[in-house]
Amino acid sequence: MRMRRNMTDSRSKYGPSRGELWFRLVFSLAGLAFMALAVFYRGITGLAWFEIMIFGGLFFGATTVWCILKLLRRDHP
Repeated sequence: MRMRRNMTDSRSKYGPSRGELWFRLVFSLAGLAFMALAVFYRGITGLAWFEIMIFGGLFFGATTVWCILKLLRRDHP
């Protein structure tokens, strides 16, 4: 007979641990800060630089939001 998980328990038994989520959050915030510093220091000088900033910003921004949501929901093993 298969055991069923409690349906009210939304935590996954797989995925990053709490410590790894904190590491990813700090790393993502540092990445966003370095990108902002680079734009402030160098400015956006071309289309390629603009593209790098968009994709980098999306990556670090989405990772930041994802980590914050996982930590607030306590959705980690």
